[in-house]
Amino acid sequence: MKIVAPAGSIERFYAAISGGAQEIYVGIKGFGARRNAVNLTIQEYKEALDYAHLRGVKVFLTLNTIMMDAEIEAIYHNVKELYKHGLDAIIVQDLGLAKFLKDNFPKIELHGSTQMTVANHIEANYLKTLGFTRVVLPREMTFEEIKSVREKTDIELEIFVSGALCISYSGNCYMSSFIGGRSGNRGMCAQPCRKKYSCGSKDLGYFLSPKDQMYGYEEIQKLKEIGVDSIKLEGRMKEPNYVYETVSYYKKLIDGEKTAERSSELFNRGYSKGYFYGNDENVMNRKFASNLGSSLGELKGNSLKLSKKIILGDGIIFLSKDYDKLGGTFINKIDTLKEKNKKFALEGETILLKDIPKGTKYIHRNFAKEISDEVENNIKKFDGKNKIYFNFQGRLNHKIKIECWTYNNFNEEVIEVIESEELISLAKNKATTREVIEEKLLEIGDTTFVGKVKNIEVDENIFIPVSLLKQLKRDVVNKLAEKLILSYRRESQQEIIKLERKENESKEIEISAIVSNENQKEILEKFGIKKIYKDNFDIAKEGNLSKIDLENPLASNLYQILKNKNEKVIVDWNLNISNRYALEILSEIKQIETIIISPEISYKRLEEIGATKIRKAILGYSKPKGMYLELPLVKDREIITNEQNDNFILVRNDLGNTELYLEKPLNILKDKEKLGKIGIDEIVLEFSIESPEEIEDILRGKGTYKAYNYEKGVF
Repeated sequence: MKIVAPAGSIERFYAAISGGAQEIYVGIKGFGARRNAVNLTIQEYKEALDYAHLRGVKVFLTLNTIMMDAEIEAIYHNVKELYKHGLDAIIVQDLGLAKFLKDNFPKIELHGSTQMTVANHIEANYLKTLGFTRVVLPREMTFEEIKSVREKTDIELEIFVSGALCISYSGNCYMSSFIGGRSGNRGMCAQPCRKKYSCGSKDLGYFLSPKDQMYGYEEIQKLKEIGVDSIKLEGRMKEPNYVYETVSYYKKLIDGEKTAERSSELFNRGYSKGYFYGNDENVMNRKFASNLGSSLGELKGNSLKLSKKIILGDGIIFLSKDYDKLGGTFINKIDTLKEKNKKFALEGETILLKDIPKGTKYIHRNFAKEISDEVENNIKKFDGKNKIYFNFQGRLNHKIKIECWTYNNFNEEVIEVIESEELISLAKNKATTREVIEEKLLEIGDTTFVGKVKNIEVDENIFIPVSLLKQLKRDVVNKLAEKLILSYRRESQQEIIKLERKENESKEIEISAIVSNENQKEILEKFGIKKIYKDNFDIAKEGNLSKIDLENPLASNLYQILKNKNEKVIVDWNLNISNRYALEILSEIKQIETIIISPEISYKRLEEIGATKIRKAILGYSKPKGMYLELPLVKDREIITNEQNDNFILVRNDLGNTELYLEKPLNILKDKEKLGKIGIDEIVLEFSIESPEEIEDILRGKGTYKAYNYEKGVF
């Protein structure tokens, strides 16, 4: 089982390799689900590829966002440069981008991002038919569900084991998008889940903010036993020290070493086991949503009884009873009840503090100097090693022959052979032994390699100068390194393969609706609407496949598409279809008749898609679903309010999951004529939590126009 580590900058990249990561995911500037990370330029990325490949480490490009047609085609030249340079794989969310990449770069590995919300073995196997080699399962999967998927598919599985949790299923969160035009599906999430909320006069605190995830020894051993291929760490925007420490922690766990984690001393907003053992309220942290470090103990007056060791140079922050920051400082003096001017104090000791801000209730450490210093020293000591192998041949009156080889990440053998110019002579005094030869061959500590001697064939009583032996070894290793880097280079086709845009034809628009209950359906029928769909559960988790309605022609996940019993299926908008490439790939599934285009697309981008083989629909009315949460946050229905006085309605569905809706409806019904001209076949009215009176008002044209992202699009 391998570790997939995050690298949002070149410093984090080096830290991940130093920690022992065998696979690293990193973006390029302007693309990917962490567009606010530093990311790398193309030149930096090429240098990083060579650096990693010399050390036997794979590098994955993150293009795990939803893309528009122009963006897909614009990324071609950057991907081509990296592909030719030896990029190992690309992590993808968008089905259309996946098709484009496979058409243009057939040898590249594709990994399905967790943003795709592939939560069962049927969907995983479908990705394999599209050319994917790996899928990253949702963080909401329990161990038993992961185990079941592993038993029923042979595609590689990657599991998140640490780092930030989104409260919504990744790929199914639109709250940031609908509130402010910053889309999580486009790598620009404003993290509204990390804000405070209220319910009436009641302060709910950080109601939607989960703790970070941190699996331990037991969880890692379970994943290892069932054959999970890679475990993934979140943290492209965390500090290099955090990346190193977390990678090295999981490396020890994989190797069977029980050890305590220290990542929480470097970044901490609370930790839990996530959903590994099922839904658990312990996932949430309502007290604080940012990195406030870890508690140092119990404060009474100016006395702090320590719950852990501190040293001079540690950083501390003062917090109110509501965890508001009141100040912070570095510890430059340590006085205990028994002794003054100490360099450190141990757990259980009581230290005396001065200048504590008024209202301080808690003291946390947000900088652990001892751990940080140790990590920085470790990063400098080790930068990863690749295995190489030696064969040695030394025959009297023949040239010395050294054969040196390794394997690249494509499992191709890379070999280099060197011979001496001089012939080997008899020893006049002390003969050269096999032990000396092996010792000198393995003295390669100043390279990126660690060696192993496979075979030594040597005659008795011969003499080889040590200086010659060392020089030949240096030369063959250096040449192998050069050849190893070159072994990753690929050729690519000269011309881009793309889907040509076809002009839209003006359409006669059909009106349809989605309802959540029979009463809504009856009202719609009275108004003459005939095409009415029943709403669905957005996610088809491995553990609840029996509860997914396959009789429903509205498909809200890939499982419902692939297993649907209807001859004609309409694909729901939460599959995030936003380009003609995605429409093209889904048109190959015969029963799909219509696709509701993503509401994160603008009219301009919608028109750019052009005419397609498959019918296009658009949401004309909806109280948009901003989140789909695994946790049962409410018993039935609740309204929560953010600090900007926006209201959100939380509803518990029949699976026990929570759905979050925006109070202000999307309504573009007055644009019906415009939509017909840009190729839309169907306008869908989506009714979820509306009362009968609200529905009748909408059908009578009384609703207020609100276009959300359709006018300006999203970042």
